[in-house]
Amino acid sequence: MDLTMLRQFVVVARLEHLSRAADELHVAQPSLSRTIARLENELGTPLFDRAARLRLNPAGVLFRGYAERALGELDAGRRAVAEATVQGSGSVRLAAETFLALTESVAGFKREHPAIEITLQQMSADEMPRRLRAQDIDLCVASQPVPSAGLESAVLLDEAVRVVTHVDHPLAGRPSVTVEDLVDEPFVIASRGHWQRRLLERLFADTGVTPRIVCESDEAAAIQELIRAGLGIGFNPDFARRSIPSYPVAAIPVDHPECRRTLSLLWSADANLTTAAQLMRTAITTWNWRG
Repeated sequence: MDLTMLRQFVVVARLEHLSRAADELHVAQPSLSRTIARLENELGTPLFDRAARLRLNPAGVLFRGYAERALGELDAGRRAVAEATVQGSGSVRLAAETFLALTESVAGFKREHPAIEITLQQMSADEMPRRLRAQDIDLCVASQPVPSAGLESAVLLDEAVRVVTHVDHPLAGRPSVTVEDLVDEPFVIASRGHWQRRLLERLFADTGVTPRIVCESDEAAAIQELIRAGLGIGFNPDFARRSIPSYPVAAIPVDHPECRRTLSLLWSADANLTTAAQLMRTAITTWNWRG
């Protein structure tokens, strides 16, 4: 068993598709198939079910966790050595559901530490715990609750979320709205798993009504444009309203205690964070999030 074998297994396990994994790894598919077969032979058990399509079996799921952690530890060691040999350098890997809220804080960090390499990755909140525990990411910023087993966190910002509408929408002039006021409205919202979508689902959970979603998109700017054009309504946290004030939309408070967003920084409780990652953690947690 060698590092190449482990790295190739992790990619196949993530994609559960040999052809796509071979493309990502830039290897021939027959060669990749032989590598996986050798690994399974060495472990003495299959790691995948190969019926209708390639799927990790329970042994594969178990081994994937160990493989990811082993590779993460080795990468952390490599980065720590590189950091120790070049004063003031290093690297940090930061993931977030959206980087709109992080632009200024990350830019400020880069100005203070120009020699530190920053890698940014957009990531769903569902994926964050596993990636942090595997140590192939250092820090994550989530906009919704994340299972905390094996993780540590710091709350960066807790803020109100408002309904946003076209400026001429009937709700636009209201001082506030209730969830019941929204049950017949068309929503332009992010796709499943995104914090805005989960907020919508939580708010509607007690109404017995399924939200009327007319557009799903992961493009924040496109959502704002569609709302501005009057094609539906959506949600914006106060921070986003300060960050993109040029959008001519109306923002109305929602009379519901859970219509809020909590922005949190997460890291693995077991990780030995590099100096660069520790510096970024400090920079993000001490940033003036209230503006």
